[in-house]
Amino acid sequence: MTAAKTTGIKPQPSKKFGPKLMLGTLAAVSLIAFWEGGKDPDGSSVVYADKLAQGLPTVCSGITKWTTDAPLVVGERWSADRCLAAEQIAVIKIQTQLEQCFEKRPPQSVFDSATSHAWNFGSFATCYSSAMRAWNAGDWAIGCRRLAFDDNGRMIWSYVKTGKILPNGKPEYKFIQGLANRRQDEYIKCVQWMPEPWKPAND
Repeated sequence: MTAAKTTGIKPQPSKKFGPKLMLGTLAAVSLIAFWEGGKDPDGSSVVYADKLAQGLPTVCSGITKWTTDAPLVVGERWSADRCLAAEQIAVIKIQTQLEQCFEKRPPQSVFDSATSHAWNFGSFATCYSSAMRAWNAGDWAIGCRRLAFDDNGRMIWSYVKTGKILPNGKPEYKFIQGLANRRQDEYIKCVQWMPEPWKPAND
């Protein structure tokens, strides 16, 4: 995740599926941290007021008052270990919600990629996504692909509302390349469980 040597907290076995599925893995935390940013090269972070979130105090890889009980004081520096521990706790909280949506025990890489998606959009959105429908049907690879593409090959989950309303009364959305890159990375990480060589289907 970073050049720093961190300890964090010990990953926990799933309450629903047992020790064959782990919560709070470093793989899940690292995937989120890579795309969220917010930390210095040594893994530490300074609490800042996020302008995109109306000044909400934020630290580490997107830790806010919604994901930690610790006080967030703008300007305070958090150590690498403190960031990692807070991130793991936040990830476990999301995964505890997310595991209830899986009807079958997912491969660890599927669960970790779904966690990154849920970190971005909330566990509710991930639970009711087309990806989850595929996973619950046992179609692991199709579900992974649906983290980034619809069944016609178009990018999804890569748009944000502009705040404008279109003539048809629907909100306007803007494509964000950074989100598209993250979705494709989640897709790639998701299919790591596959036993044979593969390549993304968006060539």
